[in-house]
This record gives sequence, structure tokens and C-alpha cells, in this order.
Amino acid sequence: MNARTKDMNIPGTDGSTLAALNDWVAEVAALTRPDAIHWCDGSDAENAKLVAQMEADGTLIRLNEETHPQSWLHRSDPQDVARVEHLTLVCTPERDDAGPNNHWMAPEEAHAKIDALFDGCMQGRTLYVIPYCMGPIDSPLSRCGVEITDSPYVVANMRIMTRMGAPALKRIEREGTFVKGLHSTGELDPDRRWIMHFPEELTIKSYGSGYGGNALLGKKCHALRIASHQARQEGWLAEHMLILGVENPQGETHYIAAAFPSACGKTNLAMLIPPEGYREAGWKIWTVGDDICWMRPGADGRLYAINPEAGFFGVAPGTSKKSNPNALASIQSHTIFTNVGVTADNQPWWEGIDNGLQPATDWRGEPYDPSVRPAAHPNSRFTVSAKRCPSYSPMAEDPQGVPISAIVFGGRRASLVPLVFEARNWIHGVLVGAAMGSETTAAATGAVGVMRRDPMAMKPFCGYNFADYFAHWLSFDKPGAKLPKIFHVNWFRKGADGKFLWPGFGDNLRVLEWMIKRVEGRADAVQTPIGALPAVGDLDLEGISLTGEAREVLFGYDREGWRAEFEGIGEYLAGYGERMPESLRNEQHRILTQLAG
Repeated sequence: MNARTKDMNIPGTDGSTLAALNDWVAEVAALTRPDAIHWCDGSDAENAKLVAQMEADGTLIRLNEETHPQSWLHRSDPQDVARVEHLTLVCTPERDDAGPNNHWMAPEEAHAKIDALFDGCMQGRTLYVIPYCMGPIDSPLSRCGVEITDSPYVVANMRIMTRMGAPALKRIEREGTFVKGLHSTGELDPDRRWIMHFPEELTIKSYGSGYGGNALLGKKCHALRIASHQARQEGWLAEHMLILGVENPQGETHYIAAAFPSACGKTNLAMLIPPEGYREAGWKIWTVGDDICWMRPGADGRLYAINPEAGFFGVAPGTSKKSNPNALASIQSHTIFTNVGVTADNQPWWEGIDNGLQPATDWRGEPYDPSVRPAAHPNSRFTVSAKRCPSYSPMAEDPQGVPISAIVFGGRRASLVPLVFEARNWIHGVLVGAAMGSETTAAATGAVGVMRRDPMAMKPFCGYNFADYFAHWLSFDKPGAKLPKIFHVNWFRKGADGKFLWPGFGDNLRVLEWMIKRVEGRADAVQTPIGALPAVGDLDLEGISLTGEAREVLFGYDREGWRAEFEGIGEYLAGYGERMPESLRNEQHRILTQLAG
């Protein structure tokens, strides 16, 4: 149906429709001039029709139906394979409100620049209206949005990643508010590509990319950049964190939220398989979420968290039966794979899958030649419903969320940082998160392996000035609050030979067990200026063997190295100027003085 003559009333409502949504869709249609408009209801029939359409035009390639039923491969443009941080803007009236951690443009200029690209961009295409809910549909912690896109691939992924369709539309109509997201793949021209956020308008505009983090607007754009702004206004936290439950042999479950930069093991930790001895003793891991966490203080003073997403958008390379059997089990059916290789019999393949098969075709659809390029792009992905994970927690749908016992920060650090340490209090914990450093990965464009500060793993995702963000974190420390303990971990410490010193993967439960014992007041620790460290004997190391070097550096700290680190942290904090909370600067100075003593 021609967009200019289509009835703009929202289908499936009683007529008292949300006029603002109708008006916005009409406004976007007038700008983009699509051939047709489709309101997404999230139904199986709708999805089947869209998939058939994408199979017909080559957007999706059906994989081996016997080995991977209801699964498809998507190949993106070779120049559109990751988030583009230098083209991702936060557009606030005052530049300082966006902060030095964000690329900024004045809202009026930004709207004009991107709207010029949107002008007529959907001619010959269908405009899809996607109502969605981030979080359980009936949770008071959830927030709704509507994405308008011309990409059926985006529709199919948003159906997996969010609660999309008619129930979300009813909540939007009931609440009368939603985040507006406008997306077009445009020409997929890197020189005509922007991802713009207008926090004060609760609006996102993304043009010229079909890649997940740039195009699935419910994900990083809404659930982190816009939601972090909403959270600050409303008194909660929107964080780049996994959520997992650790159930002990007595049947008690502690929930942990953990922040790691992209491609640093969030999904592996969220779906951890306990070591054999722990499994036999009755330990279990429950997966609530692997990427994003929204936390709000409950009536009892504790922080309660939900996973706003309904699916996993995971990094494929390195996922194997050894590294993450639960993730591998999750993606055996009903999965969309993006930019992986395929075998001769049309099974998905990537480096590190270790399944005994060989790729025939690489991620660009060309015959596989390892001297030319890897079979799978280093940032290739899988999109699958969280409910397909064997360790999926039924508490993920609890409207009230789960109580958080511990918050964990961590990144890739080949040197200096020990296996685990505990912050002495909330202020110190916020500093630990604020000062977090990590080596860059393939999840974003640019050089890989460069150490950069990535506070709370939110550097690419915080929708406002980091100094104000740190102050917001500090504001939760008030009378009556029962805040989680804060820890820092480093699974990636290397020895003199360049190899990892800690086995990682399932053995990380040994570290989580120590954290839980600290929360319960049942474990010892060695007090140091950087925090409380476990002695070697404080962790259950039965069944693993660590070299003398590993024991020394994983459970110790280098005073001189840390003094240089804290001098660098001081310079980093000073870069935010007068907005930086004084208490955080005082904490940095206190620790530096101890290290120099």
C-alpha cells in the first residue's frame, strides 16, 4: 500500500491511540517516502513472511536444516561490521553535558545533518514500525521504545532481542511515553553514516549502517546511552553488565552483576559451567543476562536488577564446547548468524569452534583461504533467544528483578592487575570502576590491543558526562542502603612467556565463590592499598595447577607498578575538570599516598 495514502491509525487498538506515535510515524513517512508502511505485531506469521522475503532477496541464507534448524546466515557489507564510535554522537544543548567521553554535536545541527540523509531514503522500500519493550513486559523497571527502520533484518533481530509487538504497543499506549528510534541502512556508505542520540528528547537517529550495535536501536543506543540518561533522572542505573545467579549446594542463590568491555568474556561468565568438583557438590549457575543490566534500589535498600534484553547478540569466534558449551547449545537452532563462515554442507563455522569441520566459504561469501582472511569476521555474531540457553534463569522474567549481592568490574590486562580484589567501601568501588582499564578488542573499529580507560565498561555507551555519571553512582550510598560489595577481576593476566596464567572459563567460579563468602563474612582477605586480596589458600584451587609465577602475580600486587597506575588514574580523573566528584579525587589521592608510603 502506498505510504502516502495508508491509514495511519495504529492497528489493534480501540481508537484511543497514542497520537504522538501516529504523528511521528506520519512525519517520518513524509520525510523518508517509503513505498509501504508495516506495523510489526511480533507474530510467528509475520516473522515467517519476513524471513521468506529475505531468503528470496539473499539477505538471509538458510543454513543446514538438519544440523541447525530454523537458522540463517546474514552477510553484512564488508565496511559495516562493528560499532563506529567516531561516528556515534551524543547531542545535548550544552557540550559539557555530553562530556569529553562522548563525541558531541549541537541538536539543531545534528538533526539537520542526519535528516538530510533520511530525505527520501526509503523510496522503493518498506517502512517498518517496531514497538518494543526493554525488560519483562510487566516490570516497573522496564522501558519501551519504537524503532522505525527499512531493514527486515533489523526487524527479525529486534524480535529476538526485545519483547516486540502487540504487548509492547499496549504498554506504550498505557504509559504514553516511549523512546523514538529512526533507522535506515541508507546506502551503507561509511561517509554517509551517523548514529546520533538526543537524550533530552529520548530520540535516536541512525543512518548508513546495518550492523547490530548501530542498527538494533533497542540495544546499545536505547538500553545504555538513552537509558543511562533516563536512569540518572529517575534514580536507577543502566549498565553494560551481565547478570548471573550462583546457587550453592544449600540451594541459596546470590546474584552478581559484572561489567567487562565488549568481547572480554561477559557471555562466557554469564553461562559458566562449574568445574566438575563443584558440579558434583551441587553448585549451579543461572544466566539472567549477558550484556546489559538495569538496577534500581528496592524497598529493602538492596539493588534489584533486570536484563532489559530478551536475547543474546554474542561474539561467535572462540565459542566452543570448551569455552562456552551453554552458548554453543543455545545456537543449535532458531539463530541468526552474522558474518560467520560456512562449511561445504552449509553449517556455520568460525575460528575456535573446534568441531572437527572445515569452512568452505568465508564471511564475505568467497572460497575460504586463510592467507586472505579468516573464515569468520573477528566480530561475527549470533542472535538467539535467551530462553534457548540451558542455564537460563526463570528469574529473568521476574518483574521485580533479582537482588544483587556483588558488582564486579574487569577488563583485559596482561600485566599489573591481580586475579581479584575487593574494594574497601562504595566510594572506593566507584573509583575502581571509574579507573578500569582494558585492551581494546574487535567489537569496535580501530586498533586492537591498545590499553585504554573504560570506566564501568561504559566508555562507548554512557549517554552523558562521565563525571556526572560517577556522581550518580556515588549518590546511591545513603542511609538505609544495603549496597553490593564491589570487586575487580582480571582473567587475562599473562606470564613472562606470554601465556595466560589463570585457566579461566569454568574455573572463574572459584573466584565468585570467594566473593560470595566475602559478602557473607565467611572468607579472609589480605588488606593492601589497592583493596582486599585473597591469599592463595583462600580460593579453592583443587583440581588446577598454578605455577609459582602464577601464584605470585595472581594473588599479589606490585607496589611500584600500582603507584604509577594511580598517578595515571589521577591524570585521567583531572581530565573531567570541575565536575569530577571531590570524594573520588580524594580516594585516588588517599590510595596513592598509601602506595608511596
